[in-house]
This record gives sequence, C-alpha cells and structure tokens, in this order.
Amino acid sequence: MAQRKPVAFIAFARHILDMAITHRTSQDKNPPGTPNVVPAPERSAAARIASLLRATSRKRQGSVQVVDADGERLEVPHALAEIMYQAAELLAEGRPVTVLPDEEMLSTQAAADILNVSRQYLVRLVDAGELPAEMVGSHRRLRATDVAAFKAARDTKRTLALDRLTSLSEDVSGYELGDKPS
Repeated sequence: MAQRKPVAFIAFARHILDMAITHRTSQDKNPPGTPNVVPAPERSAAARIASLLRATSRKRQGSVQVVDADGERLEVPHALAEIMYQAAELLAEGRPVTVLPDEEMLSTQAAADILNVSRQYLVRLVDAGELPAEMVGSHRRLRATDVAAFKAARDTKRTLALDRLTSLSEDVSGYELGDKPS
C-alpha cells in the first residue's frame, strides 16, 4: 500500500474563503480597473502550498489530506486538490482567484469582469450570437461554463495570432537591432 503523506492546508482553505468574502464586500471600494493585488506574504504561502500539492500529485503515491484543529485527518478528493493547486498557483503569481460552480448564472457585468471587457462589449457579443445568454425578465444571464469556454477559445486565438506574428517577424529579421558588424 502506498504511504500517505498529509498536506495541511486548512489555513489556505480558510484564506480562500476569507478572500472570497473580502472580494465580494470590497468590490465597491475599489475603483474600476484597479487590480486586486495579493499581498507578498500570502503569495509566498500560496507558492509553498502549490509546491506541496504539485509534489503530492506528481508522486501519485500519497494522497492530499487536511488536518483539522483537533488533529483529525481527512482525505481531499482529487478534483478539489486540483482546484486548490490551481488557485494556489494563481495566488502565488499575485492574481486574484474566483471559484464559481459550473451552473452559476452570471450577470452581464460579472461576465464582463471575468472576460476583462466592458459590459457593453459583452452585450454586443451576446446580441451577435457569439456568446450564449438567457433572458431572465429583462436581464441577460450567462452560464459560467459558457463564459469560461469563450475565454479559453479567445485566449487560444490570441496566442495563435501572436505566434504567427512572431513567426512573421522572425522571417523578415524583425527582431534584429541595427546592422550586424562585418
């Protein structure tokens, strides 16, 4: 039987919950366009936790466990451990994290915030049929999964376009600075 190696991250889970609560209550305090910066000590802790989770998942011999205040160990399902790993990685980079259930219905403003576009631009995408939405009364609502899929597709298109542009620039020596010495 594989040896189990516990990874204690109760504090991290509490931190994620606290951040979600703080993020919801502080959204009105931050002017639009002001990024939520994750403080350095939290970034450092998140990096350590991400490293532990990555090491545990790579070995595949240990399971991820939480240890509560009473010392009781509880095994964390693989899907939850993966979400925690991804959240820890993003926090370590200083990026804020939001966790939403797949079936969550978002307002146009919430979806626009996730896509980092204006609400009006998002409404145009919906009206053009590029992003599915449902009408609830007089309001449009978008599924979190549809917004995530749109974002992934958009980001893939952008990456491919940038790769192509880079390739074209390299083909015409666009990255050389000045003349080469003879």
